[in-house]
Amino acid sequence: MAQERYTRTNQKLFFAGLALESMARAEQSQALNAQGLIQAERESALFHLYGALLGLCHEIAGFYRLPVAATVEQALAEEALNSIAIPEVGEMLELVSQRETWLAQLLAAYADLFRPPVAKKTVKTDVTQPLIQAVSLDEPEPVALSRDALQAWRQDLKDLVRRFRDALSEC
Repeated sequence: MAQERYTRTNQKLFFAGLALESMARAEQSQALNAQGLIQAERESALFHLYGALLGLCHEIAGFYRLPVAATVEQALAEEALNSIAIPEVGEMLELVSQRETWLAQLLAAYADLFRPPVAKKTVKTDVTQPLIQAVSLDEPEPVALSRDALQAWRQDLKDLVRRFRDALSEC
């Protein structure tokens, strides 16, 4: 494989696609471990989408001859725009700063992978209440990230990569 920066971005986008295909097969499966497979493929797709985004940041850094960042968050640090005006980084910062955009949601979902699960805490105000309380199992579970959302993020990232590459190519 060529040792060009863009190959890593392409590879990660491809791997995310493979994970999404496996996730679709797991959703159709009647196997006992189907839920585990779905979760594993969801996290794999998210991991590879983040890697593709980092690869794109490396491509931009390479084009502008900037130091390569270890994380997307470092690449999108505000100092990057203060030292030199980089339109691609500016656009990505704009996307990240608005919570409803696909890029901000992708980064938030990736960060959630590293947060431990937290039990819901209830404040006990009345000391006369019994120590053991009934728990309802009918409470809705938090909605897991859907395959459609991940697929849409992958497509949005692919579109961003194509557009940035067209702008960065030297003719």
